[in-house]
Amino acid sequence: MDIILVPGFWLDGASWSEVTPVLEAAGHRVHALTLPGLESVTAPRAGVRLRTHIDAVVGIIDSLNTPVVLVGHSGGGAIIHGAIDARPHRIARGIYVDSGPVADGGVINDDLTVEGDEIPLPPWEDFDDADLVGLNEELRAAFRARAVPQPRGVAYDQQILHDERRYDVPVTVIACEFAASALAGWIAQGDPHVSELARIRDVEYVDLPTGHWPQFTRPLELGAVIVSAIDR
Repeated sequence: MDIILVPGFWLDGASWSEVTPVLEAAGHRVHALTLPGLESVTAPRAGVRLRTHIDAVVGIIDSLNTPVVLVGHSGGGAIIHGAIDARPHRIARGIYVDSGPVADGGVINDDLTVEGDEIPLPPWEDFDDADLVGLNEELRAAFRARAVPQPRGVAYDQQILHDERRYDVPVTVIACEFAASALAGWIAQGDPHVSELARIRDVEYVDLPTGHWPQFTRPLELGAVIVSAIDR
């Protein structure tokens, strides 16, 4: 199976480096993406929009001859959902890593502090304690050293969706900083933040307790959960 890995904010394709070997050992072909504007700290970010990132994922899908699995971490969840909407007939499964689909008209995060055309990685004090579980001082230092400012447009642009066949694509949600049972409760309560997820017809939930960056804090276990989801 071809697996496309889409990183969350401030990260490039190399952020999956400890997860990728687990997937390859299971016989899968891995495409860990570095999205436009995230190539380096000096890369141009003006004009990079949410649609730019979705189109980059769609371009990889179109270059492959087989059904694909899309894996999106954090803000990457909105990106893979946009790609599923664009190519629903090509996606075998969508896997959301501590993330979920953003509905039509929604945004990923328009509360982040902007500097010009970009959003630098905030100080750790700006994150919730639940985000940082397992991210020790060594991992925090490595993360900050590799972090690339996020293009402003990706965080602030509205999601635009067209094809309701996206609800037919099976998905797996890997719940890290919150339990799967909490997600189920929010859906039952009609919480608008999970309204799009509630409309997907085939959803499985898997708990992987840690903070918001399991590719750093529990990479081997994350790889194993992804493999199991694909096997199902």
